[in-house]
Amino acid sequence: MSQLTWLRPDTIDFPPAGRALADPNGLLAIGGDLSIPRLLNAYRQGIFPWYQDGQPLLWWCPDPRTVLYPRSLHISRSMRKFRKQTGLRVTFDRAFASVMRGCAEPRDYTDATWITTEMQDAYCDLHRLGYAHSVEVWDGPALVGGLYGVALGRVFFGESMFSRRTNASKLAFMHLVERLQTWNFQLIDCQMPTDHLFSLGAESIGRETFRRQLADHCNEAVADHWRTDDAEI
Repeated sequence: MSQLTWLRPDTIDFPPAGRALADPNGLLAIGGDLSIPRLLNAYRQGIFPWYQDGQPLLWWCPDPRTVLYPRSLHISRSMRKFRKQTGLRVTFDRAFASVMRGCAEPRDYTDATWITTEMQDAYCDLHRLGYAHSVEVWDGPALVGGLYGVALGRVFFGESMFSRRTNASKLAFMHLVERLQTWNFQLIDCQMPTDHLFSLGAESIGRETFRRQLADHCNEAVADHWRTDDAEI
């Protein structure tokens, strides 16, 4: 029977992923902190933090895992038309903290957020170190959508996205995936399944298959593509 592990403050180690609960799917451990070494160790093992204000820090590794292989991106006819006609502008790594704040805004279905102030501080630290990245969508000077995540080797771990205009987050995701194709990224972790992600080409794979692919691709040496002069489209 699976049992949750309370993480010790003096180590960044996690229990084996196979000990994660089936209900709720993937809950693996409690506690610890959001230090850079712990976060990087977690991502390399397919583990991510997800909790709300008032809860202890919770760590997850669900089975199956929702992923998108960059060359499997599906763009609908209507979205292709929107992209040709829109005046929205897309940039990379120009407003990371603002994108996180946008992702933390209340949604139509809930006022709760798991992107706490503590989480925002930790991922802004990851961004300053070159691990976390954002895609921004602008309408003139106004930020109207975007997404953020973590890149390790040739894997991008998507965390959250938001829209203040119709299709803004989809536009950000399309541009991201196309960039990742160009940079020869092998895998995008989408974490949990949604109809929206599946419509874009995502699929479900087993947890151990996912973790083997992380072992293959997370530690590959890659050029720093993110902070180039052409980070605007």
